[in-house]
This record gives sequence, structure tokens and C-alpha cells, in this order.
Amino acid sequence: MTFPSAIRKFLPFLRWWPLDGATIKADAVAGVTVALVLVPQSMAYAQLAGMPAYYGLYAAFLPVMIAALWGSSNQLGTGPVAVVSLLTASSLSPLAAPASDHFVVLAVMLALLVGVFQLALGLFKLGVVVNFLSHPVIVGFTNAAAMIIALSQVNKLIGVPMGRSEHFIQDIAGVARQVGDTHWPTLAMGSVAIAIIWLARRYRPKWPGVLIAVAITTTASWLIGFERNDAASVAQIMEPEAKALLADHARTEARIVEIGREISAKSADLKRRHAEQGELSHDAITLNYEIELLRLQLKDREDENRRRNRALRSMVFEKVSGGDAPPRYFAAGKVPTGEVGEGHRWRIAKAAGDTLKLVGGGEVVGRIPEGLPSIGLPTISWELLGSLLSAAIVISLVGFMEAISIAKAIAAKTKQKIDPNQELIGQGLANIVGSFTQAFPVSGSFSRSAVNINAGAVTGMSSVFTGLLVLLTLLFLTPLLYHLPQAVLAAVIIMAVIGLINFGAVKHAWQANRHDGIAAVVTFVATLAFAPHLDNGILVGAGLAIGLYLYRTMSPRVAILGRHPDGTLRDAAVHNLPASDLVTAVRFDGRLYFANVSFF
Repeated sequence: MTFPSAIRKFLPFLRWWPLDGATIKADAVAGVTVALVLVPQSMAYAQLAGMPAYYGLYAAFLPVMIAALWGSSNQLGTGPVAVVSLLTASSLSPLAAPASDHFVVLAVMLALLVGVFQLALGLFKLGVVVNFLSHPVIVGFTNAAAMIIALSQVNKLIGVPMGRSEHFIQDIAGVARQVGDTHWPTLAMGSVAIAIIWLARRYRPKWPGVLIAVAITTTASWLIGFERNDAASVAQIMEPEAKALLADHARTEARIVEIGREISAKSADLKRRHAEQGELSHDAITLNYEIELLRLQLKDREDENRRRNRALRSMVFEKVSGGDAPPRYFAAGKVPTGEVGEGHRWRIAKAAGDTLKLVGGGEVVGRIPEGLPSIGLPTISWELLGSLLSAAIVISLVGFMEAISIAKAIAAKTKQKIDPNQELIGQGLANIVGSFTQAFPVSGSFSRSAVNINAGAVTGMSSVFTGLLVLLTLLFLTPLLYHLPQAVLAAVIIMAVIGLINFGAVKHAWQANRHDGIAAVVTFVATLAFAPHLDNGILVGAGLAIGLYLYRTMSPRVAILGRHPDGTLRDAAVHNLPASDLVTAVRFDGRLYFANVSFF
């Protein structure tokens, strides 16, 4: 390999040079166009991943540029995507409360693991490992994931809370029971956004429908005072059941803090005894056992408060002003005779000791920290490394398969040569660099890649321009997004994933090969059944596809051969040929390996 080619291999973006004025102009226009879609989409996908909305902007900044600089596709748009975001949420929700500080730490750590795994596959030229996820399995998984994503946004669209449990269907049933409590202004915001996006997609496909929907609804939200928050004390809540739940919640929170201190103290003591007496000393083993017991208690207490939070958020209150006295909150429909409610319905959004945060209007994105994300090494939780490793592998493979499929589809139009291993390196570096800037896992986006190529992108510089516009948004434009309704972000997600539902592909797989059809259907059903643990669904599908392949190859067709009039040996049964009386010639229609030796 010559020196210039080695440099180009290490710095693949050098293939863009020299850039002429026309190319830079085309890439700049495409980059700005993609950014107009990416900014609201990234915030929506951040919430789908269980992160605060503004973390989507962090994931849409450096990862977008790094993937373009070190990938092999000139038009692939990387960043937050629906399926990877949902996999992130489903992997981490059993370990931490969504949007909590601990959840954010785990999501950033997961991005690092995904990036390291993808980079290793790319450097060792193991891109072929993605072939273990067959196309029918991905088709079944994508259909189920798209349905789960859309259903998971319904509660935000109608303005009711949704609990998170081990069974997604149970959570959706809980939302269905609250349909009567629909917050109509929230539903109106979401419906208007869906209508605008659909109309733009149908009649003006070149217009940025998502951006138009966001601009109109955010302005309307600001003008009508869509958000309505209040703070109260537990004493102002007049509903006995709510008071009892809040008291139990406060006691359990205090116990959680106490257990956390005990674990910290015993962990420090354990480290000291390891140094003095060794890891297998009696005192060290006893301390380790006590720490494990405390961790089990901590998990139980946290689960208890999650259930209490769900119960509290499902309660609806009416506010009654008390003149000079603080206002009181009665359960909806239970305002005492002679008292008059102020007309709005309130819910308890957060309880912290004696202080309660109540919401009485629609939910908005709220304050987004201005400036760049903090840069630093992700916090590594060695205790949870094993729990995150399987999720990281699944996200790595699914994310890369999505990215390389999009890159190949684009390359079919542009006639560009795609290198799967180089694409793995680009995606891996994007996730690693993203984890140093507070990003969650990212991958290639079909919708934004389509926007990119349709807007005239020639090289990956378009993604660099996209990242720079996100940078400007982080530095100067975040205050404009404060009043963006959460229902609009839900509408953006729903409209983005509807296109992923394709039952025709499952039908085609069934017709082409019955085993492929079975793998697609089983993956679809398993993904729905295991939700929110989506990684289990795709692992079941991949395992079944490999098992069915082994089953097919265990008993290959065997043909007895006869001599054809032209002198060749052919299948005697097919060509109605007599078999030899002296020598029986047999053709084994398959590779001979350990699984079919006994059959042979």
C-alpha cells in the first residue's frame, strides 16, 4: 500500500477533496435542510430513549460529523434514530428511572460500549458478523418495534401518564383506561402537528414539514400559555389516598438515601479489607454479602416508589383558591359543596419530600441548557457492565445493519462503492466520540439520508454543515424551543415510524421461503411479547433463523444418479434413468459437516 493510499485509508474524508464551489454550495444547502429536520427529530428520539429532550441535540452534534468523516458513504445521515433509541430505553429502564441522572450515565456508557464493539468489528474486518441477523428477522423486528414506538407515544399525544413495567402491553392498557382523562389542548397540538407533517409529505415533499409543525405549534403554545405549572406542599392535598401515598413515598425516599450511604460506607470498608486481608478473607466475604443484601433492598425500595409515582401521576385534582390562605387540591369531582374549582385539572408530576410539582396544562420541552455539552470520559459502572454488554451487542448489530442497508440503497443511486468495515469504523467512532459529549447510541437514519440526497448532497461535507448548524442551535437558539409541546415531539416520532411498518415484506418472506416467513413472524410476535425488552425478541429471531438453517442442512436432498444418453450422470428419478447394477452413484446436495454426518 502506497503512502497516499494509507493516509486515505486512515482519513477517508480526504476522498472529498478537492472541493469546488458548486459542491460546497450543494453540500451546504443539503446540510442546512437536514439540520432543520434533525433538530426537532433528535429531541423527540431522545425522549423515546428515556433521556431529557435536549440530550438529542448532543447526539446530533459531533456523532453526525464523525460518522460522515470516517464512514464510507457520502450521503448517509447519522444521528438519533427510532429503533436504536427504543432499544436504549428498553435496555436501561429496568436498571434506572428514565430521565434520571443515573439513567443518563448508563445511556452514555452504553454509547461507549456500542462504539467500541462496532469499532473492533470494523478494525478486524468482521463486518460479515451482521449476516447472523437475517433480513426476515430484521423485517419482523422492525415491524414490531415500529408498532411499539408508535404506541409508546400515545400517552403524550393525549396528555396522560404512562407507567413503565416489565410488560409493555400492560402499560398500554393503563393508558387506554385513562382515555377519559384526555387533555384536549394537548391532543389538539399533536393532531395539528400530524396533519401538517402529513400534508407537507403528501403535497409539498420538498418543504420541511417537521420544522413547519414545530414552528407553528411552539408559537401557539407560547401565545396561549399552553404550559401551566404550580408548586404545593403535601398539606395542600386534600385527597386522603394521595396523602397516604405521598407519606409512604417520602419515608421510602429517606430509606433509599440511608441505604445508599450504608452501601458507600461498606464499599469503602470492603476496599480497605481487600488491601489488608485479601479478597477471600472472612471479613471481606461477609462485607460483600451484606452489600449485596443492601443492593437488593435498594432495588425493592426503588421499585416501590416507582409504583407509587405511577399511582400519584394517574390521580387528577381540582384546585380551589383559598383567598389569603394557600390553595387546596381536591380529587377531581370531589370538591366540597360550596367550594368552586378554578377550572383546570392538575396532576402531581414530581414529589420531593414535602414539595410537590403539579402540572395543570400541556407539557412542553422546558428549559434547555445553553452551550455545548460537557466533555469528559464516560462514567463506567463495572457492576452493570455485564447487564449492558448484551444490549450493546444487539444495538451495535441492529444499528449497523440499519446504517449499511441505507448506505447500500443510496449507493445504488450514486454508484458509490460502500465498504462495510469502513462504515463500522465510522459508526463506532461516532458513538465513542458521542459518549465523550453526553450522547446516547446513534445510527444511520433512513429519513434524513433521503432528505440529504434529495437536497443535492454530493459529499459528507453536508453532514459537517448539519453538525455546525446544530452547534449554533446549542449556543444561541435553545430558548426558542422552551415552549415546544411534548405532544408535537410524539407526533414527529409517530409520523417517522409509520413508514417502517411493512407487513408486505413479511408476506413476501413467507411466500419466498417458508422458513424465512416463520423466522419473521416469530421475531415479530416475540418482540411484542418481550416488550419493553426488545433485545430478547431479536435474539429469539436470530437464534430461530440459525436453527432453521441447521435443520435444513441436516437433511439435504440425496439423489441416486443414472447415466444419461449424453454420457453424463444425472438424477435418475428426475430424468427416468435406470440405475447401474454394478456401481451406485449418489449425489449429496449439500456441504458435509458435523450436523449432517449421521444422515450421510
